[in-house]
Amino acid sequence: MVNSSTVMNIHAGESTQSDDGRRRVIIEGVSPEIDAGRFPIKRTVGEPVTVEADVFTDGHDALTCQVLYKREDESDWTEVDMKPLVNDRWSATFTVQKQTGYRYTIVAWVDHFKTWSRDLEKRLAAGQDVTVDRQIGALIIEQAAARAEGSDSTALQTYAGLVRDPNEDVEIALNPALAALMQRNADRQFSTMYANVLEIVVERVRARFSTWYELFPRSASPEPGRHGTFKDVEARLPAIKQMGFDVLYLPPIHPIGTTFRKGKNNSVTAEPGEPGSPWAIGSVDGGHKAIHSELGTLDDFRHLVETARAEGMDIAMDIAFQCSPDHPYVREHPEWFRHRPDGTIQYAENPPKKYQDIYPFDFETDNWSELWNELKSVFTYWCEQGVRVFRVDNPHTKPFPFWEWTIGEVKREYPDTIFLSEAFTRPRVLYRLAKLGFTQSYNYFAWRNTRYELTEYLTELTTTEVQEYCRPNFWPNTPDILPEYLQVGGRPAFISRLVLAATLGASYGIYGPAYELTDNTPLELGREEYLHSEKYEIKQWDINRPDSLASIITLVNRARHENPALQSNTGLTFHDTGNEALIAYTKATADKENAILAVVNLDPNYVQSGWVNLPLEDLGIEPDQPYQVHDLIGGGRYLWSGPSNYIELNPHAIPAHVFRIRHRVRTERDFDYFV
Repeated sequence: MVNSSTVMNIHAGESTQSDDGRRRVIIEGVSPEIDAGRFPIKRTVGEPVTVEADVFTDGHDALTCQVLYKREDESDWTEVDMKPLVNDRWSATFTVQKQTGYRYTIVAWVDHFKTWSRDLEKRLAAGQDVTVDRQIGALIIEQAAARAEGSDSTALQTYAGLVRDPNEDVEIALNPALAALMQRNADRQFSTMYANVLEIVVERVRARFSTWYELFPRSASPEPGRHGTFKDVEARLPAIKQMGFDVLYLPPIHPIGTTFRKGKNNSVTAEPGEPGSPWAIGSVDGGHKAIHSELGTLDDFRHLVETARAEGMDIAMDIAFQCSPDHPYVREHPEWFRHRPDGTIQYAENPPKKYQDIYPFDFETDNWSELWNELKSVFTYWCEQGVRVFRVDNPHTKPFPFWEWTIGEVKREYPDTIFLSEAFTRPRVLYRLAKLGFTQSYNYFAWRNTRYELTEYLTELTTTEVQEYCRPNFWPNTPDILPEYLQVGGRPAFISRLVLAATLGASYGIYGPAYELTDNTPLELGREEYLHSEKYEIKQWDINRPDSLASIITLVNRARHENPALQSNTGLTFHDTGNEALIAYTKATADKENAILAVVNLDPNYVQSGWVNLPLEDLGIEPDQPYQVHDLIGGGRYLWSGPSNYIELNPHAIPAHVFRIRHRVRTERDFDYFV
């Protein structure tokens, strides 16, 4: 253990003239480190953190390098020795065990005892006289004994005498027990401490691995023509859980404005009785802290949250910081909105589109601090009602400093809160929001369809620095987005995109009933909007239809929950198939005990075939031994041998395989079985 004051003293010592010249070790190229330590990396409880750095010195002296880490509430640092890789690159791994903040840094020093031991071995191997070398080593050990205390000091003094004594076997100097004593009592006077103390945000496991189902409560009624309620949603919980979902996401549940209310298919005029868009938040009944009266009461909502939690599920709320013209904020705080020269409030626009039913906040108002505090209180209010997951609408249209402050404040009070960023925006903006604290992020998966596009994009998300701070949440559809691939590909496209989303990423979601029932009719050709969009009208979904995808969704989600390899974004590797219409990839745990091979036909119209080429050694498979692949969707079991095996997929049957790779092993009784 190293005390925090020691770390701080080493940092302080670097700036003094007297001993700078004797700090000979250079530490650079540290990873993970986000923007020179400006932002933390992210982990969940039980995940490893592998730290690497370029560490070197002048000459040929041996080094000792250590990663120091601690929880933010601890005073002492835990030391982990770094191991050399190649070209002065060093690495060490530790595991974060609690949901809290962690700190880590690197310390290194010229290790004179390690240098002496290394050279002594070489001299002995060459048959050289080591009399003087023994004296040098004894002196180094004696200096360590002077630094040590108690039994360590006594033991080191004994070793020093033995090493110096020419009648003793010189091999005593190479005893691992002596090396451990010297390491524990090393001379760190001229240690180099890395300039930055870096941070880790450690969250609950659901921040890494989650399965989302989006449902409009107002469409949850089993009775045609009746507005759905929270009680109707609660009645659907068992079926949603049975399909394998652990987060039920609800669009805004607040009162809906009537001024400039939108009608069916985003008509600028609503007919009498039309419900309007849930994102036009606020009416005479209240705003962001109120509930639409037809959905039920606050007690009904709390009961839904509690019932879901008892089932191991989270209720995710949509937070959209915008107001209808009828929102109480508009009347009570007109200074929070931008006004046009004629005195009217500026409604939302994305020229040529106009959204007269929505007023955006003016974050450049002179009263910005008051606005920030009120908006933060929206999160904490719903946290008080038991909500711990929020999907945030269009966060990229609000200032970055606001999100960093708000998320930090909320998580200080409710550390298990998860924030999903709905930011279909430019990459740098999306990534900045992730750095600022958003737990998970929407992304461009919905528009990555070809093998090349998927491979390139997932490689970026899972193998570059991005993996340290951005957790993607893959959605093949949303109420706002009906991709062209689903429009033209029909049922095979829905299945293949489901498998891709669920197996490429540790977190994914679907816009529920619409996906289950393969709703793919666009508002018009060339548009990604739904005809008769649920955003503007109450829908009646026949979720018991025989052509529902519920059974396939259940199988895919079961595979996710039963296979740890699918519960992380690490360990993803793409493999050649010889056919651009077939994509193949494996995901494996670090110990190779669990490995999944997914093969997906990206062509929704025709049978496609190819040869999947696997790096058997990387998967822990002996090259001369057969192995079994078990299809977790279709149920088939196949005995493969060698790295290259034939695949054929008919999109009109099942356009994908999700194989569990089972190794063949030999037991003491000399018979074969698969694990």
